[in-house]
Amino acid sequence: MSRICTAVSGGIAAYKACELVRMLRARGHEVRVVATANALEFVSKLTLQTLSGAPVRHQLLEASAESEISHIELADWAEVFAVVPATANVLAKLAHGLADDLLSTLALATRAPLVVAPAMNVNMYRHPATQANLDTLAKRGARIVGPGEGELACGWVGEGRLVELEAILAVIEQCRTEPALRGEVVLVNAGPTSEPIDPVRVITNRSSGRMGFAIAEAAARRGAEVVLVSGPVALPTPWGVQRIDVETAVEMREAVLAALPRATIAILAAAVADYAPERAEAIKIKREKQDTLSLSLVKNPDILAEVVASRGSTTVVGFAAETNDLLANARAKLARKGCDLIVANDVSRADIGFDADRNEVLIVGPRAEDVRAVPVARKSEIAGSILDRVLEVRRR
Repeated sequence: MSRICTAVSGGIAAYKACELVRMLRARGHEVRVVATANALEFVSKLTLQTLSGAPVRHQLLEASAESEISHIELADWAEVFAVVPATANVLAKLAHGLADDLLSTLALATRAPLVVAPAMNVNMYRHPATQANLDTLAKRGARIVGPGEGELACGWVGEGRLVELEAILAVIEQCRTEPALRGEVVLVNAGPTSEPIDPVRVITNRSSGRMGFAIAEAAARRGAEVVLVSGPVALPTPWGVQRIDVETAVEMREAVLAALPRATIAILAAAVADYAPERAEAIKIKREKQDTLSLSLVKNPDILAEVVASRGSTTVVGFAAETNDLLANARAKLARKGCDLIVANDVSRADIGFDADRNEVLIVGPRAEDVRAVPVARKSEIAGSILDRVLEVRRR
């Protein structure tokens, strides 16, 4: 994990920096917070210190802080320097190389990648001076994230909102991730499918989509172009990922096969329903009219098998969600489907798999000895292990 210096400047969006610090810590990063005097009018030092687990720096020449770690040592310590939010004033300082407070001095002294998340009034954002400053920073290699568009705290509507924190987090993590998938097009499917019985009832499963979304996010961080075909889930779209939402297995098949010709890697993590009602009723089935209900089910298309049959040079990874005989069932599925790898996990366990933040998997290849056990870890880490194995296959 990385050492992140999070610099908070004085806008109303400063309160969102608190949540970003918490998210960074939750993902294992070490965080130090630098705040301007104006930022501390919006959020307290105590809040930022509690969330970061380290003292908050806010003065350039602060004797007690300098005795522990000087501002130059802090600039050297940082592996990523993220300004969240970045006001118009701070953008001007950064663009013109001013160093009249701790934040701007650190930005000038550090050799770490610079991430800037602008947040301000729409007219300030659109002003030619602000646009020129952003252009200058981008040309120097700064990563500009946002801003978003919508209703602003000042009452105006337009550009200027701090972009979603997930997007900022993704860009920060990209700074420390080797772009090993640059030039690759990664197709991922995720989540369940939902097969209608009538207008209000469906057949589905317990898949949350978190594993597939983690893979899509990790692939994007590594520089890939990512297409994510998702069943109905309550998850935000990972930053930099093209998302296609579907409901049924038939819709998922159509979307996956449409995206397949461009894909160099296909990772099919979705829990596609094996069966669907033969006929969906046009109106709601009334409970009062019958004591029992029988459904006639028909097989859904086998998306993994069709992808393998049409893949060309695409590396294909399937998933096996099992409740028993994990390795044996994974090997049988690999042989039956003909894909390059199968990722198997035990969904009978409450601590991993469906609806959990953590997972434990076996990555199974075609040779008997080609089995890699990935112990219990966050799904983001599991995703990284899967992509590492995919890259090994592609380098053969």
